[in-house]
Amino acid sequence: MSVLRRMMRVSNRSLLAFIFFFSLSSSCLYFIYVAPGIANTYLFMVQARGIMLRENVKTIGHMIRLYTNKNSTLNGTDYPEGNNSSDYLVQTTTYLPENFTYSPYLPCPEKLPYMRGFLNVNVSEVSFDEIHRLFSKDLDIEPGGHWRPKDCKPRWKVAVLIPFRNRHEHLPIFFLHLIPMLQKQRLEFAFYVIEQTGTQPFNRAMLFNVGFKEAMKDSVWDCIIFHDVDHLPENDRNYYGCGEMPRHFAAKLDKYMYILPYKEFFGGVSGLTVQQFRKINGFPNAFWGWGGEDDDLWNRVHYAGYNVTRPEGDLGKYKSIPHHHRGEVQFLGRYQVVLKILKANSQVSKIPGARFVFGTRLRDPDFYQLKLFV
Repeated sequence: MSVLRRMMRVSNRSLLAFIFFFSLSSSCLYFIYVAPGIANTYLFMVQARGIMLRENVKTIGHMIRLYTNKNSTLNGTDYPEGNNSSDYLVQTTTYLPENFTYSPYLPCPEKLPYMRGFLNVNVSEVSFDEIHRLFSKDLDIEPGGHWRPKDCKPRWKVAVLIPFRNRHEHLPIFFLHLIPMLQKQRLEFAFYVIEQTGTQPFNRAMLFNVGFKEAMKDSVWDCIIFHDVDHLPENDRNYYGCGEMPRHFAAKLDKYMYILPYKEFFGGVSGLTVQQFRKINGFPNAFWGWGGEDDDLWNRVHYAGYNVTRPEGDLGKYKSIPHHHRGEVQFLGRYQVVLKILKANSQVSKIPGARFVFGTRLRDPDFYQLKLFV
């Protein structure tokens, strides 16, 4: 009997110890799971306060200079020599009136009366069945979300590429907001959702490369929009057409307090023409895990001789659906890869006729190989 009691005491202690260590390990795993997203959010909040303080100081300093130099400017304006007045002047934009008459044989205008400006973004979950019921009434929407205007000739044929994994609740919200906006802008468009399966770290850049290849097989597109599924535009005047230079649409994200994190930020939503995307040799395939690939895209764009443009004022505002990068890991070596690629680019420029070769080899993270074209 005493032996049995001792065994029961030992088993109870073991059970309590098991419960304690299991709870502790579960808490640690959960912290590791959500920590990157939380840490990045709070870190940027601190940085944003510094940015706001710095901008306020610059504005006050500028106002003082305006006052002291009010009657002594030499360049014929209200701004002292050397200042960029475009940073302070609001550009007036005229949109077409309601009674504007379209022509099916002329290009669609970029500033249409349907484009009202501010959008009420609702991130509440919606089912795919509701999306199907809503847009099935529009007989002009073809399979794949392909739509083209009939009252004018679309100025741009836009393929919207969406990298995807485990975001099934975000996709219907995305379509609910994007389809009406692109219809208002009278763009021909279609959506391409490129899903990554398996257990490897998420490779956002490679999915974009794959999506580009598949989209070009499907139709003759001339503008490619690289769009995260959790980014929703807050202004329908943020025109989703391309231009002479690559475009960064998501310049002001709510999760970054509507402040550009840094000058080279090129993430979230970007757009390039097919010719531009081919010239920069697409996205890098070397970034497994989130982060870094958009910084390298910025470098590729400038290495090819382009500059990045952004929407003015509040046109580039976006709302993000909170998620803390669920199920994904951060690529801790992303900055070393960016530096490695920059170094490789400097070597390529010294080899006549050499360039990077665009491709989509899914299993080859070390994609950067030189090939000579004779």
